[in-house]
Amino acid sequence: MNTIDKALGISAQALGMRSRRMEVLSQNIANADTPNFKARDIKFGHVLQSVADNGLRATASSHFSVAEESPTPGVMYRVPFNNSFDGNTVELNIEQAQYGQAAAEYQATLNILENRVNGLKRALRGD
Repeated sequence: MNTIDKALGISAQALGMRSRRMEVLSQNIANADTPNFKARDIKFGHVLQSVADNGLRATASSHFSVAEESPTPGVMYRVPFNNSFDGNTVELNIEQAQYGQAAAEYQATLNILENRVNGLKRALRGD
């Protein structure tokens, strides 16, 4: 890991995951009327922990069982509150609320990253 990555911390990776979550939620919204479409979401905490360098690690295989990794870590199917007749699990009002929350979290992460970059620029200029 180079010096800039260390200075930015995990914020750059978090921004990418927040962007990916917004993509998944927008796919859910776009497929709200598609029969048998299953709503998905990303469990941000699980992905963030797998990316973090200081996550818990087993020192022996008997300490805990390790689940198989999926191709896209953290992506899970959402369980609906109300079942639909066509098998679609997208609940539009919930997806829109989740998207709004994800957009606010994305903006907050972007602000944190911007502040860190500005701090690096000030340090390099000697301000």
